[in-house]
Amino acid sequence: MSSKGICILGATGTIGVNTLDVLARHPQQYHVVALSANSNVEKLAEQCLAVQPTYAVMVEVDAATQLEKRLKEKSCETKVLAGKQALETIASLPEVDYVMAAIVGAAGLLPNLAAAEAGKRVMLANKESLVMSGKLFMDAIHNNRHKGAELLPIDSEHNAIFQSMPSLINGEQHKAGVEKILLTASGGPFRTRDVSTLKDVTPEQAVAHPNWVMGQKISVDSATMMNKGLEVIEACWLFDVPEDQIQVVIHPQSMIHSMVSYNDGSVLAQLGNPDMRTPIAYALGYPERIESGVKPLDIFEVARLDFEKPDFERYSCLQLAYDAHRLGGNATIALNAANEVAVEAFLNKKIRFTDIPFVIEKALEQAPSGTSTKIGDILAQDLNSRTHAYESVKQLN
Repeated sequence: MSSKGICILGATGTIGVNTLDVLARHPQQYHVVALSANSNVEKLAEQCLAVQPTYAVMVEVDAATQLEKRLKEKSCETKVLAGKQALETIASLPEVDYVMAAIVGAAGLLPNLAAAEAGKRVMLANKESLVMSGKLFMDAIHNNRHKGAELLPIDSEHNAIFQSMPSLINGEQHKAGVEKILLTASGGPFRTRDVSTLKDVTPEQAVAHPNWVMGQKISVDSATMMNKGLEVIEACWLFDVPEDQIQVVIHPQSMIHSMVSYNDGSVLAQLGNPDMRTPIAYALGYPERIESGVKPLDIFEVARLDFEKPDFERYSCLQLAYDAHRLGGNATIALNAANEVAVEAFLNKKIRFTDIPFVIEKALEQAPSGTSTKIGDILAQDLNSRTHAYESVKQLN
């Protein structure tokens, strides 16, 4: 088998680091063509020296200049590019076969679309691409299948669903007997905390996830369960099912990553230790399986598996996500944009933890009905919703 060329968008984040860890275990099967980061010069320089990619992209121009200087001092021949447009360039390079789409937030949309349109295997760890532009993004995958385009989910839950059901799309799920998708959630760090005290939650408490090691933004999303709300929307697009066919199940142990219920009474589940290298290795090796470095699950050590229904008073962001998907694509754009603004404001201690759903709800009220399918309209709606969200943050100060 010839070595596959890999581009990692968001190489210095948790997903990017774990991807490089898995790739290092299979040097004959994969080689790194390109890496990108926003501004973490030190980490990206370290990665470039380790894997010697052809290209490295820093979104921030000053950071790119610093990276280029560091690599030249070490006689590293990696070519450094700068700016957002360069992300699209490396995602669509002819020598790239697979793109790990791990940029957090709306910033990942354009390079991910470029990868799809160029016929790459898009290993999607950026749920916002589907939340913002579900139809546009899925159409890009379907319309470029003749070039080799395919979409494999990296989120542990969606990867588990993909493993537990036939990879049918375009409304064919009923033919496989799929009745319901059971999307598991840990419940975050405040699952048992008195709801009346959530207003006093600090950023430090919110980012302390009980099971997963993740970045700050996604950790806060897990605490509010907006992360699960975004995953509900993502699952609707990935598996072409309505939101009422997806049930969120709180599973504190995070050992069952999701389940699929069938019309014959069967429920198939994918289990494993909470380690992102498992879905990463699955997507890299698909349809084969490759070694990931993850410790095998010891059922006897786990001993018990618990399940709870989500409390929508505690997790009002989850309800907002269901509501937004029913309203249409413009609402889900507003949901995501306002959430990004609100989480950033919370992390900077400008608003309270319980203000996050308020900011999102206000943005949803301003979103027009319907679904935008042109990239310009999608980006315009995203900007408009952010503007409304910033105004709500100011009102709360």
